[in-house]
Amino acid sequence: MTPVGENAQDGVQRHTLQTSSGGAHRTPGASEELVRRLPNDIGGLPADRIDCSDHELQPWEKRCHALADVLDYHKIVNTEEKRRGVEALGAEMIGRLSYYERWAVVFANILFQKQVLTPEELALKMDDVAARHAREAEA
Repeated sequence: MTPVGENAQDGVQRHTLQTSSGGAHRTPGASEELVRRLPNDIGGLPADRIDCSDHELQPWEKRCHALADVLDYHKIVNTEEKRRGVEALGAEMIGRLSYYERWAVVFANILFQKQVLTPEELALKMDDVAARHAREAEA
């Protein structure tokens, strides 16, 4: 594609590109680019440096990853559902939660939607986990 000029029919200047077949396409504006960009699509945007060093996963992160494998194996939650669920969290939540925290929230949301798990059941289990951690801290 090569630039061919500007289009000002409606008073707004827009740059256009000419395709190899001779047709012209309007270049998307910055606001259109933001609308098309999904919340977790941050490639090329200014941001803090990403720590790419290898690190040991926390036990809960390993369990979360294992849960993803089990849910996928049993065809309860697949990778695409998880990806869409993360995108549905929105930019603010994606920015605040860690990688595996996002997964945990998405798994809960999907399991609630599919009525595999209720919020009450999850709350009871979380209370059990908190009590176990309190006992371990005392020991």
